[in-house]
Amino acid sequence: MLKGGTGSPRRKLLRITLVVFGVGLFSAIGLLGVVWAITPIPDSTQPRATAQGSVIYYRDGKTVLARQGVNRKSVALDKVPQSLRNAVIAAENRSFYDDQGVSLSGTFRAMWSTVSGQQLQGGSTITQQMVRNYYSGLSQERSIVRKLKEVMISLKVDQSKPKDWVLEQYLNTIYFGRGADGVQAAAAAYFGRDVGKLTLAQGAYLAAVIQQPSRFADPQGPDLYAARDRWRSVIDGMVATGAITSQEAAEVTFPALRRPKAIFAPKGQEGYMLDQVTAELKSRGYTDEVINQGGLKIVSTFDKNLMAAAERAVTSTLPDGTPKKVRTGLAAVDPATGEVVAFYGGRSYTANKFDNSFSAKVQAGSTFKAYTLAAALDNGFGLDTRVDGNSPLRIASADIPNSGGYSYGEVNLVKATQSSVNTAFVDLAQKVGLNKVVKLAEGAGIPAAQLDPHRGAATLPLGVASVSAVQNASGFASFAAEGVHREAHVIRSVTDAEGNVVKSSTKGKRAFGEQAAIDATYALTQVVEGGTGSGARLYDRPVAGKTGTTDESAAVWFAGFTPQLAVAVDMFRDDNKPVTVNGSALYGGSYPAQIWRSFMTEAMEGKPVKEFKEPSNYGYSDTYGGYDPDDEYGDRQDDGQDRSTPGPDETGTPGPDQTAAPDQETPGPDQPPAPEETGEGPGGPGDGPGPGRGDVPDGRGGGDGGDRGGEDRGGGDFGVEGLGHRLGDPIRGN
Repeated sequence: MLKGGTGSPRRKLLRITLVVFGVGLFSAIGLLGVVWAITPIPDSTQPRATAQGSVIYYRDGKTVLARQGVNRKSVALDKVPQSLRNAVIAAENRSFYDDQGVSLSGTFRAMWSTVSGQQLQGGSTITQQMVRNYYSGLSQERSIVRKLKEVMISLKVDQSKPKDWVLEQYLNTIYFGRGADGVQAAAAAYFGRDVGKLTLAQGAYLAAVIQQPSRFADPQGPDLYAARDRWRSVIDGMVATGAITSQEAAEVTFPALRRPKAIFAPKGQEGYMLDQVTAELKSRGYTDEVINQGGLKIVSTFDKNLMAAAERAVTSTLPDGTPKKVRTGLAAVDPATGEVVAFYGGRSYTANKFDNSFSAKVQAGSTFKAYTLAAALDNGFGLDTRVDGNSPLRIASADIPNSGGYSYGEVNLVKATQSSVNTAFVDLAQKVGLNKVVKLAEGAGIPAAQLDPHRGAATLPLGVASVSAVQNASGFASFAAEGVHREAHVIRSVTDAEGNVVKSSTKGKRAFGEQAAIDATYALTQVVEGGTGSGARLYDRPVAGKTGTTDESAAVWFAGFTPQLAVAVDMFRDDNKPVTVNGSALYGGSYPAQIWRSFMTEAMEGKPVKEFKEPSNYGYSDTYGGYDPDDEYGDRQDDGQDRSTPGPDETGTPGPDQTAAPDQETPGPDQPPAPEETGEGPGGPGDGPGPGRGDVPDGRGGGDGGDRGGEDRGGGDFGVEGLGHRLGDPIRGN
């Protein structure tokens, strides 16, 4: 009897097995066909894969100020050294240029690892790794479905894309450790150089890092030995692929690695600058996503040398005994463009991110008289206009005094400006109209919201409104630009990842007439030549400016300009206490003027000397006070006062101890309050955010002022500005 015939159980089992296998095979093939058909190459990339961080430059467009967001800078493949490309291929996929984009053995190992839970060595090709990291819709999770999609897309990419394209995307998307995405960022992170300048040894190390970026980012001890072994295996792999010779391999040595450092750790004034650039980008419609991942090239307006000069001017001028609670702001604006070329943000960005020059706003004091003067000159008044300089001046039911209670009689506008006569400017503003003063100040860049609470106050011309150093510098830049205001800004241009450039072009808008600006500038030069601002004098060129000192020296200012640059310096405290140094209260003509002069001496070095234009009726002694030696005060009248000796504002500049000249900026002992000096300005006492920067976004309250919330300091200005300055604080005048 024959065994194993056609009807035997064994043959039947074999047939059944073959049928099942065939059905399974055809089903698998059919399933793969379906998967192939329904798995197209994604038409979008993962946001992180192509994200490039933005780079912010100083105004020269070359010197890097800061890096923001993802640390990646994509480069074309031809910018990557051939040795580095060969090293990556030797380390990751030696058959890259010959395979179909997929390693079947490696894929099956990965699938078995997923099913069994075992951690077997993967075998993904460069194409598969690129697909996984580059295209959207492919997560990093371990699943059979995800792996099948990866395989299908890799096969299709290999059929439709050149190998060089695949390698380029891979090198720009792979993570190398040290916070570096892509080979260009990795070259800078590990070796401090452009990728195109990497040596064979350095390129081989980057190829070695891909396998274990965290372990090899900063290898020490056993990890260093492992990194050396991995690097040597890459070199040997390059010999095996024919990329280098055995002799070249023997001669190459392990490269020295740069010490790891943070991608961007702000130091000095950098954090303040970055905050201002970011804020302006957002105001222009750029989102956080675009800023951090859009690969923008942002050229700021900041001059690196002038930023350093601003910091030196503050730190070198103020003595060691300056209290830490005393804060100083400095801002420099180019009148021709509105660009903020330099500023001083504060002692330490780490300790207090609320900067002194853009964010901090304090009462303008007598620097605001410049806007009042311009409003008068722009509305038909001349420098020979006479106003009441006697003290006190009664407005409604209140008396407004001069500094020290001194009476000047009737004075022209040059003398009123030179000696910063309070009553003269209050009288002038009443004649011109407070609404016209407000309108001109707005046109010069002072925000309406900061002026509105004081719109009807008789003391408006004395500087009860609060402004920042940048705003005041921008306003004074309007005088240097002969009445044309250009909005202050900190960005020169923005270039996107595709190379499209958007340049900042701030068109000037006339704030007041050209002749009014020229005449006002003349009066402001007299402040520096022989008035309260003589400490700011530059001996090689003309300067125009104005001092400012608020009641009890809660804020002190000097704002001034040359034809090429406008600069404002202020000093203040968050707690609204008097600004004192070594026990002496300050005034605008002391440290603020000296800081201004120190900065401008550097800023103007090597710049051509430009003269201001001559004012109306220039040279007529019967027009301008100060030209006639027999009528020093320009009052042209006999009021019975003996004017053979200088008055209190003519006693010269203070000595080295920085104390005020006897009667230059020191208020009288019984100085009565102005009409609005009741502390009951708009908003009521203590409304709104409190002083000490409690209104700073993200809770970044100033360390000096503390978080005092809405503590009642008695004034609408406190509620508006959060600095505790009362709406009607008496203004010293100088």
